[in-house]
Amino acid sequence: MKEKALRDQLKELLAGGSAHADWKKVFAGMPAKLRGVRPEKLPYSAWELLEHLRIAQHDILEFSRNAKYVSPKWPEGYWPVSPEPRNTAAWDASLKSLARDLAAMQKLVANPKTDLMARIPHGTGQTLLREALLLADHTAYHLGQVVLVRRLLGAWEED
Repeated sequence: MKEKALRDQLKELLAGGSAHADWKKVFAGMPAKLRGVRPEKLPYSAWELLEHLRIAQHDILEFSRNAKYVSPKWPEGYWPVSPEPRNTAAWDASLKSLARDLAAMQKLVANPKTDLMARIPHGTGQTLLREALLLADHTAYHLGQVVLVRRLLGAWEED
């Protein structure tokens, strides 16, 4: 029973909300004309942060479940080449990919057949628990940056 509670808490933490920003809310309603704008003195746009989140999340997920997966080259492989999305379809595809990989990670940690504490055989000591916590922490950090970008661009409304 305790293990199920841990799995449920991990799924909730990965989803965001509670004490963290909800990723869907953070990106919802972002004006297309501002998605590639870097606010003054900031080195990233909302698009760059979205893509970084998508790429890093995919990397963590695939590392966690696929021994043959090869991570992108650091750091350039984890960031888009342009501060602007090619078009609205690219923005939407990135959000869909983010949602799909998040659901896959949640399913992985929820599966009682998955040992959260076992070392990932192709890793260097990592466990699925560590990867899930890393993903949640990384996502929360960068979602906070997206909120900052939106505030500086005048595109964020508090509830």
